[in-house]
Amino acid sequence: MAQFSLIELETIIRERAHSGDPDSWTAKLFAKGMDKAAQKLGEEAVETVIAAVTGDKKALVSESADLIYHWLVVLGIAGVPLDDVLSELEGRTGRSGVAEKASRPKG
Repeated sequence: MAQFSLIELETIIRERAHSGDPDSWTAKLFAKGMDKAAQKLGEEAVETVIAAVTGDKKALVSESADLIYHWLVVLGIAGVPLDDVLSELEGRTGRSGVAEKASRPKG
């Protein structure tokens, strides 16, 4: 199976974002703005959690795909490149999660 990457998905989302294609869910989400995209991201997060807790592996795979897609849409609307998130994750490697969390500003 060929590897499909998040970078490729981000590129597809960027290409479809302002396409004006009436059949493109991505174009519709971008047109509706951050509130709708963030709402969809939250819904998919909840559905992913439910699938995980109930042990429904098929649903977990499907809902995880929806979650990742909507997360990338939210990043795209916000103008945050995936590379920024990946750089943040890369910077956290080599540190314990406990130490990293303790280093965050309180508030």
